[in-house]
Amino acid sequence: MKYKLILPVVAMLLFSGCSLFFDSKSDEKTAQELVNDGMEAFNSQRYRSAIESFDKLKDWYPFSKYAILAELKIADAHFYLGEYEAAITAYESFENLHPRNEATPYVIFQRGMSYIEQLETVDRDQTSAKKAIETFNRLKKTYPASEYTAQAENYIRLSLKNMAGHEFYVGEFYFKNKHYKAAVVRFKTVVSSYPDVGLTQKALEYIARFDAALAKEAAPEKKVWWAPSF
Repeated sequence: MKYKLILPVVAMLLFSGCSLFFDSKSDEKTAQELVNDGMEAFNSQRYRSAIESFDKLKDWYPFSKYAILAELKIADAHFYLGEYEAAITAYESFENLHPRNEATPYVIFQRGMSYIEQLETVDRDQTSAKKAIETFNRLKKTYPASEYTAQAENYIRLSLKNMAGHEFYVGEFYFKNKHYKAAVVRFKTVVSSYPDVGLTQKALEYIARFDAALAKEAAPEKKVWWAPSF
């Protein structure tokens, strides 16, 4: 009796499962529909929804002519969401997969901008500044005629100013704590490596103070000679 009850239930589940399967297939959007959805969401600044549509497009239609666009817009969406590490990864992946694509100069520029958006204050680590400079310099070298290369110069200067500020900040810290030799190393770095960011004169003043103190220590003590009067 139990078997008689189970069989209809199993049959019902099987047919129900098949029905669900075919319904889900019929609801699957075309590549054109997904790219339209993604771009509409992106242009409306609904970046999370845009990523969702473009991810589906990549997964369902990896060989579609829209797949490359989806990769690029996913990276851009992460950038505008402030998810800069995810954006960097996506831009890097795009460049590796499509090194000769016409969008590559833009992709390198945006990767540099992702580092710029993560710049720290001068009292913090300057890894993002260093990576921004490396990225923008690569853009200049590889695509010197690109419209993005001219913009890159401003951000290279900004990054250099940040790095110089960091060296100067550490130099002042050492100087105030009487670690003069370590301080002077930092100030000399400001002068030699970052001569055009506005901190050279202040760094030279600190170096001059150190040199004057050294000269004073090295000077022999003057003896006063006198003769007794009779």
